[in-house]
Amino acid sequence: MKRFQAETLEEACSNAAAQLECSISELSYDIIQYPKKGFLGFFKKSAIIVATCKSLAQKSEDPVKNVQEISSQAIVEQEEPLAKEELQNSSEIVDEFFNESKLSNKPASIDAQRLEAKIKSLLSHSCFDIDTVEVDIEDNTVYLFIDGEDAALLIGKEGYRYNALSYILFNWINTSYGLYLKLEIAQFLASQQDMIKNQLQPVVEHVKRDGWGRTRELNGILVQIALEYLRDTFPSKYVAVKRSKSGERYIVINEFNKK
Repeated sequence: MKRFQAETLEEACSNAAAQLECSISELSYDIIQYPKKGFLGFFKKSAIIVATCKSLAQKSEDPVKNVQEISSQAIVEQEEPLAKEELQNSSEIVDEFFNESKLSNKPASIDAQRLEAKIKSLLSHSCFDIDTVEVDIEDNTVYLFIDGEDAALLIGKEGYRYNALSYILFNWINTSYGLYLKLEIAQFLASQQDMIKNQLQPVVEHVKRDGWGRTRELNGILVQIALEYLRDTFPSKYVAVKRSKSGERYIVINEFNKK
Protein backbone atom coordinates (compact mmCIF):
# COMPACT_ATOMS: atom_id res chain seq x y z
CA MET A 1 0.00 0.00 0.00
CA LYS A 2 1.19 3.51 -0.85
CA ARG A 3 -0.10 6.93 0.10
CA PHE A 4 -1.18 9.37 -2.66
CA GLN A 5 -2.28 12.97 -2.39
CA ALA A 6 -3.87 15.24 -5.02
CA GLU A 7 -6.42 18.03 -5.51
CA THR A 8 -9.25 15.56 -6.28
CA LEU A 9 -10.00 11.88 -5.65
CA GLU A 10 -9.94 11.23 -9.39
CA GLU A 11 -6.46 12.71 -9.68
CA ALA A 12 -5.22 10.76 -6.64
CA CYS A 13 -6.53 7.50 -8.12
CA SER A 14 -5.02 8.32 -11.51
CA ASN A 15 -1.62 9.02 -9.90
CA ALA A 16 -1.85 5.80 -7.92
CA ALA A 17 -2.66 3.73 -11.02
CA ALA A 18 0.23 5.30 -12.92
CA GLN A 19 2.78 4.64 -10.17
CA LEU A 20 1.51 1.13 -9.45
CA GLU A 21 1.41 0.38 -13.20
CA CYS A 22 -2.16 -0.86 -13.29
CA SER A 23 -5.56 0.39 -14.41
CA ILE A 24 -7.84 2.38 -12.08
CA SER A 25 -10.30 -0.54 -12.07
CA GLU A 26 -7.54 -2.74 -10.62
CA LEU A 27 -6.87 -0.36 -7.72
CA SER A 28 -7.70 -1.27 -4.16
CA TYR A 29 -7.72 1.90 -2.05
CA ASP A 30 -8.99 3.51 1.13
CA ILE A 31 -9.88 7.19 1.34
CA ILE A 32 -7.98 8.85 4.19
CA GLN A 33 -9.19 12.40 3.53
CA TYR A 34 -11.85 13.80 1.25
CA PRO A 35 -10.99 17.01 -0.65
CA LYS A 36 -12.54 20.32 0.41
CA LYS A 37 -12.60 23.55 -1.57
CA GLY A 38 -12.67 25.68 1.59
CA PHE A 39 -14.00 29.22 1.60
CA LEU A 40 -12.25 31.93 -0.42
CA GLY A 41 -9.25 29.66 -0.54
CA PHE A 42 -9.09 29.21 3.25
CA PHE A 43 -8.95 25.74 4.91
CA LYS A 44 -8.63 23.94 1.60
CA LYS A 45 -7.94 20.18 1.83
CA SER A 46 -6.46 17.73 -0.67
CA ALA A 47 -7.67 14.23 -1.38
CA ILE A 48 -5.54 11.53 0.30
CA ILE A 49 -5.77 7.80 -0.35
CA VAL A 50 -3.72 4.69 0.38
CA ALA A 51 -3.79 2.27 -2.52
CA THR A 52 -2.36 -0.89 -3.99
CA CYS A 53 -2.96 -2.99 -7.07
CA LYS A 54 -5.54 -5.75 -6.47
CA SER A 55 -3.28 -8.35 -8.04
CA LEU A 56 -0.50 -7.47 -5.59
CA ALA A 57 -2.91 -7.44 -2.67
CA GLN A 58 -4.10 -10.94 -3.50
CA LYS A 59 -0.52 -12.22 -3.30
CA SER A 60 -0.12 -10.87 0.21
CA GLU A 61 -0.32 -13.43 3.02
CA ASP A 62 -2.86 -11.39 4.94
CA PRO A 63 -4.09 -8.55 2.70
CA VAL A 64 -6.86 -7.42 5.05
CA LYS A 65 -4.45 -7.08 7.92
CA ASN A 66 -1.91 -5.23 5.76
CA VAL A 67 -4.51 -2.81 4.45
CA GLN A 68 -5.82 -2.13 7.94
CA GLU A 69 -2.37 -1.58 9.38
CA ILE A 70 -1.23 0.74 6.60
CA SER A 71 -4.54 2.60 6.56
CA SER A 72 -4.41 3.05 10.32
CA GLN A 73 -0.85 4.30 10.13
CA ALA A 74 -1.71 6.76 7.35
CA ILE A 75 -4.75 7.99 9.28
CA VAL A 76 -2.65 8.59 12.37
CA GLU A 77 0.04 10.34 10.34
CA GLN A 78 -2.56 12.56 8.70
CA GLU A 79 -4.84 13.23 11.69
CA GLU A 80 -2.08 14.18 14.10
CA PRO A 81 -0.86 17.23 12.13
CA LEU A 82 -4.46 18.13 11.30
CA ALA A 83 -5.41 18.02 14.95
CA LYS A 84 -2.37 19.98 16.06
CA GLU A 85 -2.01 22.43 13.19
CA GLU A 86 -5.27 22.85 11.30
CA LEU A 87 -7.73 22.53 14.16
CA GLN A 88 -5.71 24.66 16.53
CA ASN A 89 -4.34 27.16 14.02
CA SER A 90 -7.23 27.45 11.55
CA SER A 91 -10.51 26.63 13.25
CA GLU A 92 -9.52 28.13 16.59
CA ILE A 93 -8.28 31.29 14.90
CA VAL A 94 -11.62 31.74 13.17
CA ASP A 95 -13.52 30.88 16.37
CA GLU A 96 -11.38 33.36 18.28
CA PHE A 97 -12.09 36.08 15.72
CA PHE A 98 -15.84 35.75 16.08
CA ASN A 99 -16.04 34.75 19.76
CA GLU A 100 -13.58 37.19 21.28
CA SER A 101 -16.17 39.92 21.72
CA LYS A 102 -18.56 37.53 23.51
CA LEU A 103 -16.36 37.59 26.59
CA SER A 104 -17.82 40.96 27.56
CA ASN A 105 -20.53 43.36 26.47
CA LYS A 106 -17.95 45.93 25.42
CA PRO A 107 -15.74 45.49 22.34
CA ALA A 108 -12.20 44.44 23.17
CA SER A 109 -9.31 46.83 22.56
CA ILE A 110 -6.50 45.97 20.18
CA ASP A 111 -3.46 47.70 18.74
CA ALA A 112 -2.37 47.70 15.10
CA GLN A 113 0.55 45.31 15.63
CA ARG A 114 -1.56 42.63 17.32
CA LEU A 115 -4.35 42.93 14.76
CA GLU A 116 -1.81 42.70 11.94
CA ALA A 117 -0.45 39.46 13.43
CA LYS A 118 -3.95 37.99 13.61
CA ILE A 119 -4.72 38.80 9.98
CA LYS A 120 -1.35 37.43 8.84
CA SER A 121 -2.08 34.21 10.72
CA LEU A 122 -5.48 33.90 9.04
CA LEU A 123 -4.15 34.56 5.53
CA SER A 124 -1.30 32.10 6.02
CA HIS A 125 -3.91 29.30 5.83
CA SER A 126 -5.19 30.43 2.43
CA CYS A 127 -3.99 29.17 -0.95
CA PHE A 128 -3.00 32.69 -2.03
CA ASP A 129 0.59 33.93 -2.16
CA ILE A 130 0.36 37.06 -0.01
CA ASP A 131 3.61 38.57 1.29
CA THR A 132 2.47 41.98 2.56
CA VAL A 133 -0.04 42.67 5.34
CA GLU A 134 0.05 46.12 6.94
CA VAL A 135 -2.38 47.54 9.50
CA ASP A 136 -2.86 51.08 10.78
CA ILE A 137 -5.59 52.21 13.16
CA GLU A 138 -6.67 55.84 12.97
CA ASP A 139 -9.90 57.66 13.80
CA ASN A 140 -11.67 54.47 14.86
CA THR A 141 -10.89 52.87 11.48
CA VAL A 142 -8.62 49.97 10.56
CA TYR A 143 -6.66 50.65 7.38
CA LEU A 144 -5.62 47.26 6.04
CA PHE A 145 -3.24 46.90 3.09
CA ILE A 146 -2.67 43.48 1.48
CA ASP A 147 -0.40 42.72 -1.45
CA GLY A 148 1.47 39.83 -3.03
CA GLU A 149 1.84 37.72 -6.14
CA ASP A 150 -1.79 36.51 -5.90
CA ALA A 151 -3.31 39.89 -5.02
CA ALA A 152 -5.30 39.93 -8.26
CA LEU A 153 -6.73 36.48 -7.47
CA LEU A 154 -7.69 37.63 -3.98
CA ILE A 155 -9.62 40.52 -5.56
CA GLY A 156 -11.44 38.21 -7.98
CA LYS A 157 -13.36 39.00 -11.14
CA GLU A 158 -15.16 42.34 -10.77
CA GLY A 159 -14.00 42.42 -7.15
CA TYR A 160 -16.27 39.64 -5.88
CA ARG A 161 -13.60 38.12 -3.60
CA TYR A 162 -12.63 41.60 -2.43
CA ASN A 163 -16.26 42.28 -1.46
CA ALA A 164 -16.60 38.95 0.35
CA LEU A 165 -13.31 39.30 2.24
CA SER A 166 -14.08 42.91 3.14
CA TYR A 167 -17.50 41.88 4.47
CA ILE A 168 -16.08 39.06 6.59
CA LEU A 169 -13.24 41.14 8.03
CA PHE A 170 -15.49 44.14 8.73
CA ASN A 171 -18.01 42.04 10.66
CA TRP A 172 -15.26 40.47 12.77
CA ILE A 173 -13.38 43.73 13.41
CA ASN A 174 -16.49 45.81 14.06
CA THR A 175 -18.12 43.22 16.34
CA SER A 176 -14.94 42.40 18.27
CA TYR A 177 -13.30 45.81 18.53
CA GLY A 178 -15.92 48.39 17.53
CA LEU A 179 -13.75 49.59 14.63
CA TYR A 180 -14.51 50.26 10.98
CA LEU A 181 -12.48 48.88 8.08
CA LYS A 182 -10.95 50.16 4.88
CA LEU A 183 -9.39 47.31 2.93
CA GLU A 184 -6.88 47.90 0.15
CA ILE A 185 -5.59 44.98 -1.90
CA ALA A 186 -2.75 46.09 -4.19
CA GLN A 187 -4.20 49.27 -5.73
CA PHE A 188 -7.73 47.95 -6.21
CA LEU A 189 -9.50 50.38 -3.86
CA ALA A 190 -7.63 53.40 -5.21
CA SER A 191 -8.44 52.43 -8.80
CA GLN A 192 -12.11 51.91 -7.92
CA GLN A 193 -12.23 55.32 -6.24
CA ASP A 194 -10.79 57.02 -9.31
CA MET A 195 -13.15 55.12 -11.58
CA ILE A 196 -16.32 55.90 -9.62
CA LYS A 197 -15.39 59.58 -9.27
CA ASN A 198 -15.13 59.86 -13.05
CA GLN A 199 -18.44 58.07 -13.52
CA LEU A 200 -20.16 60.36 -10.99
CA GLN A 201 -19.14 63.63 -12.64
CA PRO A 202 -22.36 63.91 -14.72
CA VAL A 203 -24.37 63.30 -11.52
CA VAL A 204 -22.36 65.94 -9.65
CA GLU A 205 -22.94 68.47 -12.44
CA HIS A 206 -26.67 67.67 -12.48
CA VAL A 207 -26.95 68.21 -8.73
CA LYS A 208 -25.07 71.51 -8.92
CA ARG A 209 -27.37 72.70 -11.70
CA ASP A 210 -30.76 71.33 -10.57
CA GLY A 211 -30.25 70.73 -6.85
CA TRP A 212 -30.95 67.01 -6.95
CA GLY A 213 -29.82 63.82 -8.67
CA ARG A 214 -29.36 60.07 -8.44
CA THR A 215 -26.74 57.55 -9.51
CA ARG A 216 -27.15 54.48 -11.62
CA GLU A 217 -27.49 51.16 -9.81
CA LEU A 218 -24.27 50.21 -8.02
CA ASN A 219 -22.86 46.98 -6.61
CA GLY A 220 -20.50 45.95 -3.82
CA ILE A 221 -17.81 48.33 -2.66
CA LEU A 222 -18.83 50.89 -5.29
CA VAL A 223 -21.87 51.83 -3.21
CA GLN A 224 -19.74 52.79 -0.21
CA ILE A 225 -17.15 54.61 -2.32
CA ALA A 226 -19.82 56.61 -4.14
CA LEU A 227 -21.67 57.39 -0.90
CA GLU A 228 -18.54 58.76 0.79
CA TYR A 229 -17.56 60.80 -2.26
CA LEU A 230 -21.01 62.35 -2.72
CA ARG A 231 -21.38 63.18 0.97
CA ASP A 232 -17.99 64.91 0.91
CA THR A 233 -18.99 66.76 -2.28
CA PHE A 234 -22.43 67.81 -0.97
CA PRO A 235 -22.13 68.07 2.83
CA SER A 236 -25.29 70.22 3.12
CA LYS A 237 -27.53 67.88 1.10
CA TYR A 238 -29.39 64.68 1.84
CA VAL A 239 -27.32 61.81 0.38
CA ALA A 240 -28.56 58.27 1.00
CA VAL A 241 -28.66 54.76 -0.42
CA LYS A 242 -31.98 53.55 -1.81
CA ARG A 243 -33.15 50.28 -3.33
CA SER A 244 -34.96 49.83 -6.61
CA LYS A 245 -37.91 47.47 -7.07
CA SER A 246 -35.47 44.84 -8.31
CA GLY A 247 -33.43 45.15 -5.09
CA GLU A 248 -30.48 46.97 -6.64
CA ARG A 249 -28.94 49.88 -4.74
CA TYR A 250 -28.48 53.45 -5.93
CA ILE A 251 -27.80 56.81 -4.29
CA VAL A 252 -30.07 59.86 -4.23
CA ILE A 253 -28.98 63.46 -3.60
CA ASN A 254 -31.47 66.22 -2.78
CA GLU A 255 -32.44 68.79 -0.15
CA PHE A 256 -33.12 67.59 3.39
CA ASN A 257 -36.77 68.65 3.19
CA LYS A 258 -37.31 66.61 0.02
CA LYS A 259 -36.35 63.13 1.10
